[in-house]
Amino acid sequence: MVSRDFQRTMPGASTHFRRAPSLWSYTHLDAWLLLLLLMLCGYGLFVLYSASGQDIGDVKRQAIRMGAGFFMLIFLAQVKPRTLVTLTPWLYLFVLALLVAVMLFGVSAKGAQRWIALPGFRFQPSELMKLVLPMAVAAYLVRDQLPPSFKQVIVAVLIMAIPTALIMKQPDLGTSLLIASSGVFVLLLSGLYWRYVLGALAVIGACLPVFWGFMKPYQQQRVLTFLNPESDPLGAGWNIIQSKTAIGSGGLSGKGWLQGTQSQLNFLPESHTDFIIAVIGEELGFYGIAFLLVLYLLIIFRGMILAMRAHDRFARLLAGSITLTFFVYVMVNIGMVTGLLPVVGVPLPMISYGGTSIVTLMSGFGILMSIGAHAQSKQRA
Repeated sequence: MVSRDFQRTMPGASTHFRRAPSLWSYTHLDAWLLLLLLMLCGYGLFVLYSASGQDIGDVKRQAIRMGAGFFMLIFLAQVKPRTLVTLTPWLYLFVLALLVAVMLFGVSAKGAQRWIALPGFRFQPSELMKLVLPMAVAAYLVRDQLPPSFKQVIVAVLIMAIPTALIMKQPDLGTSLLIASSGVFVLLLSGLYWRYVLGALAVIGACLPVFWGFMKPYQQQRVLTFLNPESDPLGAGWNIIQSKTAIGSGGLSGKGWLQGTQSQLNFLPESHTDFIIAVIGEELGFYGIAFLLVLYLLIIFRGMILAMRAHDRFARLLAGSITLTFFVYVMVNIGMVTGLLPVVGVPLPMISYGGTSIVTLMSGFGILMSIGAHAQSKQRA
């Protein structure tokens, strides 16, 4: 029998006795994150059946979109982070061109022009920018030393400002703020000096009156309704009042699946999209919402672990931004539905009915898995 000391001295012994790569290593998928996403999607379909008025057609369409999202996740998990750096400038210009195309010949719905129609489906280019913008900011910043200089910060802000302005023009205030926040997270994670942060906050505070003047009347009404929803209980305040009523009536364990009154009797508007968490609160109660929040927190925690494992600056900045932007998605929707934030039309990730948003989010998680997988391969090397 060969001794361990002799094995260590044999040529190639370290590679011969090394443990074989697992299936997850070959596919570049993260088992924990994939399991959490599958649980979240399953929970979303379960809730959607009730929120959509027991419309199995909506559930099937949502499942198909989730399947497309998982396909993009698996595909992007195979793309190396350095390939993303090379492609990022072209992707940024391409999505900017799509946003301009939306302004010229986009499809309108409910007073907003946000979609491009193709044979058989339509999509929102603004959703693509949620991924491309942090990639563009990260790719620009890592070209030089970090933390970024004042000149780098100004250029990064311009990279963020152009698509944000185009999306606000659609108009889509909620999406524009989320996209801008994804770029801001990249700047903050790059080690931005505090004097720049405080200066930016001061400028934003000074510009709020000007920003108010550029807002559409319905957007201004949303802010006023947020401050006092009871001022117009049968009009602008109806949504948030019914939402809080539904959540509060659920108690600890809820009224039971398919047994909600606010949602099933159509008192709750947009119950299967923006306000779907109110359906969870009414029918499944505090326990149902707590279970959902635990899933979200575990996904965010796993995302931050993958971000910290990244070996290069671009991957670390991008992974951190994707994870924190997902956190903002969750917090904005929950804050909106519970009356803690103005209504801005942000869907609840993986739960609200919708197509482009799910595919975009899944694509982001695919990039996260790619970053984590290639970081582990470097460690093994």
